[in-house]
Amino acid sequence: MTKKVEIKNSVAEIIEKVKTKKDNGLVELIEKYDGIKLKPENLRLSKEDITKAYEEVDDETINKIKFAASQISFFSKNQLECLKPLHCQNIEGVELGHKIIPIESCGCYVPAGRYPLPSSALMSIIPARTAGVKRIAACAPPSKTHGTIHPIVVVAMDIAGADEIFMMGGAQAIATYAYGTSSIPPVDMIVGPGNTFVTEAKRQVSGDVGIDMLAGPSEVLIIADELADPNLVAIDLLAKCEHDPDSVAILVTTSQELIDNVKNEFAKELESLETKEVIKESWEKYGVVKLVDDLDEAAEYSNKIAPEHLQVITENDDELIEKLTNYGSLFIGPNSPVAFGDYVSGTNHILPTGTGARFTNGLWVGKFLKVLSYQKITERGAKKLANACMHLAEMEGLYAHKKSAEYRINNKT
Repeated sequence: MTKKVEIKNSVAEIIEKVKTKKDNGLVELIEKYDGIKLKPENLRLSKEDITKAYEEVDDETINKIKFAASQISFFSKNQLECLKPLHCQNIEGVELGHKIIPIESCGCYVPAGRYPLPSSALMSIIPARTAGVKRIAACAPPSKTHGTIHPIVVVAMDIAGADEIFMMGGAQAIATYAYGTSSIPPVDMIVGPGNTFVTEAKRQVSGDVGIDMLAGPSEVLIIADELADPNLVAIDLLAKCEHDPDSVAILVTTSQELIDNVKNEFAKELESLETKEVIKESWEKYGVVKLVDDLDEAAEYSNKIAPEHLQVITENDDELIEKLTNYGSLFIGPNSPVAFGDYVSGTNHILPTGTGARFTNGLWVGKFLKVLSYQKITERGAKKLANACMHLAEMEGLYAHKKSAEYRINNKT
């Protein structure tokens, strides 16, 4: 049995346990996978729990989280301004349009890692809050050190605007969001990154609940020319590799000299980093350096890869970006590292991977909104539409449809 099949089967068992045993199944799974023994009444963090978390986090960290939150909120609010209700008419008596309405509820998943991940809380909760989602639940696995969710993550969830905070993680958290338990109501949509078990769980519950995307390991593709700073390029490649042993880092350049210098700087900087073992594994498995003849070829290659993060560091960035069409998020120029996008610039870091940027975009305020069409047709307008409707309905063999339109002309059956 392959690892992929094992994960699929394990996740199916976890989902079934939550669906059938509800709260009791969830706490059993938390004890099994997270090593924390809970009672169902402790799954949701109380106001006192949240206040205690603030007391355990230093003021500077709280202030920096608030700064990042303000930037993410600023960008989400400006994105929301692009989305407007529509009302239009091109036939007298036929009024058409759409309304923009937020979903009722969402569940934001915040993964646990070697360190707390407050940025993931901000990136998933703030766009939902900006969109006007009425009920925003947030969850994260418990930390064995703290016996609950890491305080920094709790503070970030609270600053971002979560209505409910639950201590749960893994596939069991996704199952809980999808189907609910005795104490945790289900949600309409699940968003947020996670490991392979979380991603597989989102795949299995998709359709019963909405999901943002099925994201894999993080990726960066850097397009650079001979004028790029090799140390800067090397550092940004290192930054991507340290995410995870399965992270993907790609350098595409027109300069062999840059390749040589980047490799030297990469090796030099690597030795001083605490994450060097993760970086080494990632780079050895998935690192790519590609020499191209010109930036047109670089753009063509990048569009085929459709990277999660795309950096351009060239003399003619503005000209190049017009040729780039497939990416999760674009970072233009030497002063726009992916690190800023991960934390504080304001754009979202929950992005499509694995060539998903060919057909979708990252998480944004619009994901939490439904565009609902409507029509309001007068008697005069109905008469202008009816004949075409009747003809097409008859062609498709839908005679009640035809009669429905005909009734609007004759006002009788």
